[in-house]
Amino acid sequence: MPVKKIAISLVLVLAAFYSEAQYKKETMSKKQERKEARREKINQLMKQEEEGEVVFNKQNVFGIKLITDGYGLSYEHGRYKSNRKTILYQFEFNEKRHPKEKSEAASVSGFQINSVRFGKTNNFYQAKLGVALQQRIGGKGNKNGVAVSGILGGGLSLGLLKPYYVDVENFGRKTYPTIIDSGYTELSAAGIFVGWDELEFNPGAHAKLAMRFDYGRFNEQVTAIEVGLMTEFYSKKVSQLAYVKEKQFFFSAYISLLLGRRK
Repeated sequence: MPVKKIAISLVLVLAAFYSEAQYKKETMSKKQERKEARREKINQLMKQEEEGEVVFNKQNVFGIKLITDGYGLSYEHGRYKSNRKTILYQFEFNEKRHPKEKSEAASVSGFQINSVRFGKTNNFYQAKLGVALQQRIGGKGNKNGVAVSGILGGGLSLGLLKPYYVDVENFGRKTYPTIIDSGYTELSAAGIFVGWDELEFNPGAHAKLAMRFDYGRFNEQVTAIEVGLMTEFYSKKVSQLAYVKEKQFFFSAYISLLLGRRK
């Protein structure tokens, strides 16, 4: 290979290495600048809080909730009244299941077809609107500290009772009876979309007491865990299982994973 071509190849290789090094250097420099800006902002927020100023104005948070008798989803809009006090406007949609409720496999001629919740009479859903006071009671004064808050709230509950249907076989003809223990051959649950035209409403009220552990309270991103107790009272008794005493008053415990953003 001629010396000229070798020299050109070396120059191109060195230029490529140089460009790559410069790119990495600029990228690292930009990352460092962002880190420094972030650190400075957090320091300013900490200083403002020490001086009694409101650091954030509002927050929007979504949650996934596991309850001792069910599960649910939540949304809240919070308004900061001070660095330690926030008013929360909350909405929840949950499903409550009876502790004795079990899912079992239905069968035809010994072959498993699908699962059925034997004796279940209704799917019991709840839509809740409430207001709560969040009061910070502890937490480390640094950017990665955990803020510990107490929450007390309550509001209105709307119970939604959707009849629980199953597919059965009656002399080769399928129907959807409400009572499962009917003497027919039970095949499977009829599905979530069956029964909404027979929905019954049962208004009520709810209250809750909880503790919230908020990680990194000087961050715009909200990442928190909430554990608490809930009580609910409905205007009419709720039927969930056949031959089981119906209730109007419910008491449960829960844990929620909360994710959102502050502004």
